[in-house]
Amino acid sequence: MTTTSGYLELGDLRLYHEETGDGSPLVLVHGGVLDIEQSWRELVPVLAERHRVVALELQGHGRTNDIDRPITPAAMAGDVVALLDHLGIDRAHVLGHSLGGAVALELAVSHPDRVRSVVALSVTVRPDGMHEDLTDPARMATSTRMPTQEDFVGMRESYQRLSPHPEHFDEFLQSLSANQADLRGWSDEQLAGITAPLLHVMGDRDFTTVEHAGLMLRLIPGSRLAVLPDTTHMQVFRRTTLLDLLVRDFLDQRD
Repeated sequence: MTTTSGYLELGDLRLYHEETGDGSPLVLVHGGVLDIEQSWRELVPVLAERHRVVALELQGHGRTNDIDRPITPAAMAGDVVALLDHLGIDRAHVLGHSLGGAVALELAVSHPDRVRSVVALSVTVRPDGMHEDLTDPARMATSTRMPTQEDFVGMRESYQRLSPHPEHFDEFLQSLSANQADLRGWSDEQLAGITAPLLHVMGDRDFTTVEHAGLMLRLIPGSRLAVLPDTTHMQVFRRTTLLDLLVRDFLDQRD
């Protein structure tokens, strides 16, 4: 299966993206400190059997350069809309993980006319939705919810291999963490106003609590929730077989 790639020039930002497959458009948006290869290497070939898969790398991630702009869901949702315009896509399904899931939710809130449906993996819509293992420094060191040392090594190696500024990994990580700490999420009214069909997929040992996922299920009209057993935040997007079944069923009903 052929994959094409390129850059979209958006002012100082050079947004890297890849396309694979044919069918209804499906945009993939990776999580923080990740990239296309780390997140979607196994999933793209499966999804591309039924969809025109467009995978992009967010500001400062992968091959996309960083610029003097806060890394926020709103800013990066604007980048996705610009990419859709560039590719001649009116509306697309959007699948995002973590930070990418927040971008997908922002698209559903602020750009509903561009979204056919949303699959949000491991998303938190309020700071209080994070598990206390992530907010209590004393618990973080021993928590099984946290990325492993192998995960961190892989993220560093991938950043240094792909990034146009490979020497800035630690600086970028600090900047990204600071940006995420300032996020306040979405109001009840904004979530209740989402019109796109939405499937939230999370692990039972995710960053987000299952109780918080229940809040999302209650607030977002017609939304669905799938909780994957024995699965952490960094494992959700790697459950290729389960995700394929869930996403296939969800998207096929909306094509």
